[in-house]
Amino acid sequence: MTQKRLFICDYSEGAHPAILERMAQTNMRQSVGYGEDEFCARAREMIVDACGGGDLDVHFLVGGTQTNATAIASILKPYQGVVCAESGHINVHETGAIEHSGHKVLALPSGDSKLTAEQIDSCFAGHYNDCNHEHMVQPGMVYISFPTELGMLYSKAELQAISAVCRKWEAPLYIDGARMGYGLASPQCDVTLKDLTELADLFYIGGTKQGALFGEALVICNPALRKNFRYFIKQNGGMLAKGRLLGLQFETLFEDGLYFRLASSAVTKAMAIRDAFKAAGFSMLVDSPTNQQFPVLPQAVIDRLAEHFGYEFWQDAGDGMSAVRFCTSWATTDEAVNELIDAIRKL
Repeated sequence: MTQKRLFICDYSEGAHPAILERMAQTNMRQSVGYGEDEFCARAREMIVDACGGGDLDVHFLVGGTQTNATAIASILKPYQGVVCAESGHINVHETGAIEHSGHKVLALPSGDSKLTAEQIDSCFAGHYNDCNHEHMVQPGMVYISFPTELGMLYSKAELQAISAVCRKWEAPLYIDGARMGYGLASPQCDVTLKDLTELADLFYIGGTKQGALFGEALVICNPALRKNFRYFIKQNGGMLAKGRLLGLQFETLFEDGLYFRLASSAVTKAMAIRDAFKAAGFSMLVDSPTNQQFPVLPQAVIDRLAEHFGYEFWQDAGDGMSAVRFCTSWATTDEAVNELIDAIRKL
């Protein structure tokens, strides 16, 4: 190998060739701006169809942090906060973007990166049962990721229970789908996009980590949350003047099932890597069924693998062991995976 094979993240490469080709083909075509062009219109239609049809509102934003910050700011009142797992992206990896907008992140403990309906119910009940609740930040909505930051999935039953609790407390449920395709493509997933439209108030379908140069597609299911949403997009710097660049990417990804084929390929490769680590006698931090895998390794093994492969340190696992992340993507090749598996077998 002349250079390291990188398994650091799922956005190391640029974009799927079909997207680049589509951009080149349409480069000189004139269109209106700010997402009101024909490319965005068709992409919206295709996403609604993929979600099973119905009354849905679709908006295209540039990146995940921007989408999260915009969506959450549009929902919460000034005295409210957003409930999430302590490992949630908005709590750990977005540089306080939510707090910067004036809203507190109300993080709950979660060893496997998932929240339960019981936790959420207790959080809301605990707030309102406190005689001082008017002096405290009020929980106003719930944020979860699908898959989670550890690559874990919520089952349909778990989402149904969470959705029921959110509706009990009249709190919108928002799902971060930065890696949505990888979750839906997992053999262990029993959730569909149509299910999400029925259980969540809004969610986004990630593009940045799944073959696009950039871009996320936010789907607002609850009509009560749609009014004036484009004002929030503009205020948060998300109204791209050349909005067609977002639309044509999702138009390409959702043609002929490309989005889901790319996701399925990445998950299959991740399962092969997971099986290789297990066969070599190494344990996993969690049993992730998606494109992120977290083997727990001694430092000597980490150092050997680092000679030829790039990956991300995740956390200290005690006794001289560390959990590291190997992440496959839409662009991961069979050759790269086979080289990694061969190196694992030789350990």
